[in-house]
Amino acid sequence: MGQARNSRADVVKAAGRLFAERGYHGTSMRDLGRELGLLGGSLYAHVESKQDLLVEVVQQGAELFEAVASRALATEGTAADRLRAFIDGHVGVVVDNLDVVRTYLNEARVLDDEHRARVLEARDRYEAVLRKILADGATDGSFGPGVDKIDAIFILSILNAVERWYDPEGPVDRAELTARVLGFVLDGIGAGLVARRPG
Repeated sequence: MGQARNSRADVVKAAGRLFAERGYHGTSMRDLGRELGLLGGSLYAHVESKQDLLVEVVQQGAELFEAVASRALATEGTAADRLRAFIDGHVGVVVDNLDVVRTYLNEARVLDDEHRARVLEARDRYEAVLRKILADGATDGSFGPGVDKIDAIFILSILNAVERWYDPEGPVDRAELTARVLGFVLDGIGAGLVARRPG
């Protein structure tokens, strides 16, 4: 049992939990050791540094969202179907991986320059997928003709904010949350979009 608990995967999972709760700077290797029931030096048998752990947790987040983007693009049907898959996938990642997502969204800024640049590139690629879906929807009639980058930013802001307030024990489950976000977004970028734009 001790062997399994003290695996590298356990260390990374515990680090993600503490980074999410306390922030990177608010978490020490001693805190992590206590969380895992490890004595000081024992932790370094699994990892080289706290930064090493942050890189791994953030990488997990990037891979989860990359998979969402790939599945959304591969979804058959209209752009509205792909947007539904994108939103459902994003909400699912947040709900099922709150600690990883909180660390990915809030703590990646303290990574070293090289790893932070990779995160920014991953986020740009993710936004580009959403922008493509919106552009396709303007073409196939799923959405209003005026959708643009600002709408993509609005949608991502809504989706990313879910990690700040979502409570797994609360009254809204994943299915309802996805449906409500999708309804809100479609109302904004559907036929009513043209009416709310000046000129």
